[in-house]
Amino acid sequence: MPSAEQREEAAANSAFLEAFADVSEAVESGAGLPEVARAVSRALDASVAVVDASANVLAVACASPDDERAVLSEGEVLELRVADTPAGQLRYRARGEEPPPALLRLLGALIAQEVERAKAPSRASEAATASFLSDVLERRVTDRENIVARGNELGADVSGGASVIVLRAFPLQPTEGDWRTRVLAVAERGVKGVERNYLAASLAVKGWGPESELVFLIPGDGELAARVVQALHRELEQSMQNYAIAVARSRPAADPVDLHRAGAEAFLAANVAVAQGTAQLAFEETGAYRLLLPAMVEDPEELRRFHEETVAPLVSYDEQYETELVRTLETFLDADGNVAQTAQRLYTHRHTVRYRLERVKELTGLDVSSTDGREKLGLGLKAMRVLGILAPHGPATERGAEGGRVPRDEKDR
Repeated sequence: MPSAEQREEAAANSAFLEAFADVSEAVESGAGLPEVARAVSRALDASVAVVDASANVLAVACASPDDERAVLSEGEVLELRVADTPAGQLRYRARGEEPPPALLRLLGALIAQEVERAKAPSRASEAATASFLSDVLERRVTDRENIVARGNELGADVSGGASVIVLRAFPLQPTEGDWRTRVLAVAERGVKGVERNYLAASLAVKGWGPESELVFLIPGDGELAARVVQALHRELEQSMQNYAIAVARSRPAADPVDLHRAGAEAFLAANVAVAQGTAQLAFEETGAYRLLLPAMVEDPEELRRFHEETVAPLVSYDEQYETELVRTLETFLDADGNVAQTAQRLYTHRHTVRYRLERVKELTGLDVSSTDGREKLGLGLKAMRVLGILAPHGPATERGAEGGRVPRDEKDR
């Protein structure tokens, strides 16, 4: 006859198998992630929430809204993985005894597979959207009917034209996980408040750098796109406070065949916005930079050569010696060539400014005291920004740092 311990062990094993079978049945039935979450709640005797890799809550099984908030903020966390790829988290609060670790591991594997399955249609749509936007912006498709048809398949009517918005976001502190996906999800929340029939994707566009960009295609006129920018930026400011944000907008392209031009305008405006530290910038507001767009689109190598022949030596020198020649030149030109105003804005001595400008002349062969030299150097700086090349800036030159700085003497570089 089995002992009491053996009977207890058999009962525990039976409960274990029943719990696992309940969740397996929910998964195999195809009832969906909410039903799987409820089955997991019963199996663990716990309140649970399933969160994806971008911190989006996919399903909950909790007793009340307060219980849900407690699970999300204070619950135990089980990382969900498919092979070595993070799929999300299971967060839970046990109502009684802690669930067996072996059961947690098994259920975690089932939930991870269900999360991946639930997201598969979304990923297919994301891939199709990214492919379409990439084809249009890089001019791999130029037939109007084809562009309109593919847009309609994805839920966006671009027959009357559209605008392009480029979002740049940079975490200001070390960030774990897929932060780009999280930024895109928050941005889309803002966009949906204004316009539902848009397209969005994270993609790298040839000619504008190797990094992936968050790109939005907004059908309709420029007024709608401007409202979208405001809503998008407001949502990001509220939800992504530890990020530097720049949102750039093109002019509307009346003909969908011209969407590649709208994309180029948005990318140029994004480069200028980042270089200037501007949170929002429309292509119409880029001033003289607009004149460089044809060169960037038609012959970017010529623009890069001009940059190399003008201010590139200053960028290299600043990077090597941690000097501020580029910043001094920028400030000098912004001050209309006034050395005293330049020194005041840089919190340094005017003799230091003159010394740096002499170094600019030695390195580039261009004299800021001449009209021709100033024009070429000014265009070189604009080319640098249009190309998306950021000038070297140390902590002392970051926004807000000037308040703690004092004038320095001639030994400063």
